[in-house]
Amino acid sequence: MKIKLLSIKLILCSIFIAGLYNVTSYTLASEIEYGETPSVVMVPNFADLAEDVINSVVNISTTQVMSNNDKPLSIPKDQSIPDFYKDWLEKNQEIQKKRFSSLGSGFIIDELGVIITNAHVIKGADEIEVIFSDGIKLKADIIGSDEKTDIAVLKVSPEEGQSLKALKFGSSEQLRVGDWVLAIGNPFGLGGTVTAGIVSAMNRDINAGPYDDFIQTDASINKGNSGGPLFNVKGEVIGINSAIISTSGGSVGIGFAIPSDTAVRVISQLNEFGETRRGWLGVRIQIVTEEIAEGLGLESNHGALIADVDSPSPASRAGIKAGDVIISFDGVKIKEMRELPKVVAQTKIGSNVDVLIVRNGKIIKKRVRIDRLDEKEAEISLLEDDLSKDSQYIDKLGFSLSKVSSSMIEKYNLSAAEKGLVVSGISSSSDAYLRGLREGDVINIVQEPPLLNVDQFILTVDGYRKENRSLMLLHVKRGSNMIKIFPIKIN
Repeated sequence: MKIKLLSIKLILCSIFIAGLYNVTSYTLASEIEYGETPSVVMVPNFADLAEDVINSVVNISTTQVMSNNDKPLSIPKDQSIPDFYKDWLEKNQEIQKKRFSSLGSGFIIDELGVIITNAHVIKGADEIEVIFSDGIKLKADIIGSDEKTDIAVLKVSPEEGQSLKALKFGSSEQLRVGDWVLAIGNPFGLGGTVTAGIVSAMNRDINAGPYDDFIQTDASINKGNSGGPLFNVKGEVIGINSAIISTSGGSVGIGFAIPSDTAVRVISQLNEFGETRRGWLGVRIQIVTEEIAEGLGLESNHGALIADVDSPSPASRAGIKAGDVIISFDGVKIKEMRELPKVVAQTKIGSNVDVLIVRNGKIIKKRVRIDRLDEKEAEISLLEDDLSKDSQYIDKLGFSLSKVSSSMIEKYNLSAAEKGLVVSGISSSSDAYLRGLREGDVINIVQEPPLLNVDQFILTVDGYRKENRSLMLLHVKRGSNMIKIFPIKIN
């Protein structure tokens, strides 16, 4: 009997081993046919993390008092009026003042009561109240606010015996697309709400400001989540929830957070100075299109094209000119135009940095001393793509040019010190018109001496044609604000 049992056990073991062999063989065959076996994706349990950090996330309630435009009714002096009418007038004066409330989120970064939220959450607020998870409500003061990055720093005075737990920032630079993230906030005024998702994309530009560099996530973010923290799986704050894209007002899986690396720099300045102190270069820039790259003789359309240089400015003192293309700033490669304003803004004021530019097909290094940006002025103007006697018509180009004369200055409201030629007429069917050139524009040729007369322009065009160049880059100025570089066909 024992021998039979032993035989049965041996047979079963053989079958089990054979089964394991078959599974292993299948796995190996799959690897050979399809490549490596996909790694197992483990969904993290956020319960411990949420429990550890949720009490450090707060609700922000703001109140703004608005008055009607109508002049409030006043009670006549030295006149006897019925008491009921007097009561009605006093009540009416109170009615004319309207109070508007809004809700948002925030989080504690210092046990002494320093709290972070979005600038748009507290914008225009007459009163700000911070509501903690245990129900305690405290009035908050604004230490500093920066609308360009949508960050605000608040300060409350904790009650006696109240203990605040500060959250720690992590590095958003370490984030990868696909990493798990956790969002906590106050959606629709419901109070502390936890949602989870992944990083959907990095470095998003949503045209919210000049320094857009958002983390995109599919963690559910709704109205009221603004100003709340976005955590990594270590419990570190790697973003500040700031915006959503939605057709309904609710979450559709596209939310945006300010990267912690950006936030930490801004928060530090707001804490220290009550304001931001950004670097200033003093240039206007635009995108390097494929046609502009061809016109400049560039191998690719990377970099930021200088459309104009303020004078005086750090750029002008360093010898940077319109038509130059910045491809590197302080060791950071500039692949796209929008990257330059962010890098310049983060540069320490007074520091000397190396700037690599491309001019006439050659790479030139410039040494620039960065000044402080006047926040009331535009730092780097990001120009839009859209740019309307004694004249001479330029055959095949479809427009007329004139010297800057007194009649041209009066007609087009130009500066007497304007340098270049004035477009005194243009055909609506010309290539130059379709690309944006308009009557009244003042033009020069990029990387060429200022135009003094029409003959000089014609000679330059002829020279380009002899070199078999099909495009010419024009430096165009319109009014006092619009300056742009764009290509026109000359063949």
